Amino acid sequence: QVRLVESGGGLVQAGGSLRLSCAALVSRTIFSINNMVWYRQAPGKQRELVAYISRAGSTNYADSSVKGRFTISRDNAKNTVYLQMTSLKPEDTAIYYCKAVDDRGTNYWGQGTQVTVSS
Repeated sequence: QVRLVESGGGLVQAGGSLRLSCAALVSRTIFSINNMVWYRQAPGKQRELVAYISRAGSTNYADSSVKGRFTISRDNAKNTVYLQMTSLKPEDTAIYYCKAVDDRGTNYWGQGTQVTVSS
């Protein structure tokens, strides 16, 4: 019913920027996408929450290390969430996943996009 398509990852030097996008393709219009969330998983580590945004635009950054550097936003008309990442550090290297939660509370995950920050 909902398929998430991520894009925007890649290789960047430390101090650089990337913008990730995640589009929720909804096959049935009766579904409403509520929270949209970005997670990341570094090699050998557990997946961790990075930030989330509600349908109304309220945001929360779970990791203090990204506050002030990452900005989450969304376009409800396009069912798309963005993660603008600036001042990237090598420790930001990870696979970044997006998750969408519909109005029934069902979670949908993207396939992940690799972000690699070189020092």
